[in-house]
Amino acid sequence: MALKKYKPTTPSQRFKIISAFDDITTTKPEKSLLAPKKKSGGRNSEGKMTMRYMGGGHKQKYRIIDFKREKEGVPAIVKTIEYDPNRTSRIALVFYADGEKRYIVAPHGLEVGQQIVSGKGVSPDIGNTMYLSEIPFGTIIHNIELKPGAGAKIARSAGSHAQLMSRDGKFAIIKLPSGETRMILQTCRATVGMVSNLDHSLERSGKAGRSRWLGRRPRTRGVAMNPVDHPMGGGEGRASGGHPRSRKGIPAKGFKTRSKKKYSDKYIIEKRKK
Repeated sequence: MALKKYKPTTPSQRFKIISAFDDITTTKPEKSLLAPKKKSGGRNSEGKMTMRYMGGGHKQKYRIIDFKREKEGVPAIVKTIEYDPNRTSRIALVFYADGEKRYIVAPHGLEVGQQIVSGKGVSPDIGNTMYLSEIPFGTIIHNIELKPGAGAKIARSAGSHAQLMSRDGKFAIIKLPSGETRMILQTCRATVGMVSNLDHSLERSGKAGRSRWLGRRPRTRGVAMNPVDHPMGGGEGRASGGHPRSRKGIPAKGFKTRSKKKYSDKYIIEKRKK
């Protein structure tokens, strides 16, 4: 994954750092795996705005991704590595031996022509999906299920990965990207390797217009509002705004919002890093 830095020929180019897209092999998506994607503009079914700062953006189509990888024992060949406007990682188009085509989240190092497979008794190679009961200790994994057969929920964004630490009874102990260590049933699946597009976090848009392309409207700071609009608003001159908090008054910067009676607490061995 390479990054492209521009010469400062304009103010917006000066700080612009984007992906070179050198890992992408085609610009045309597979038509049979596309679905319409309707924009809401932050409005609900009654037309009332319930989320601010949303709207506009480039027209997109959703790519149907296979997060379950339930075709066990059927090998597939990687045909293309593609850009997906709906996620930070790259996606790969795979052709199964029985003729079916599917999109998967592309792991780092996956190449066109490579064969992947999922199921029991599979070797722990990049792109292969295995049960947590069979993955060797210390293996880097992504696309981890939380419930057997429900599809991948953990470590799906660009560059993220988890690590299988050990097994205890019917549970596998996983170290997550946040630093949290938790137990997940060994009957859940995970894919070997880390998610592609590792340099995504180093990208810089360089200008406000690129945010508008993504459907993000300008965000007004709370301290710039009036007291009627925000707890941090008002005051004479450029007042700091007091204690940082949300528009609804929930404190920010260190305030814990996780429920003290959350069902998954019993599965967490070590909490995430502060």
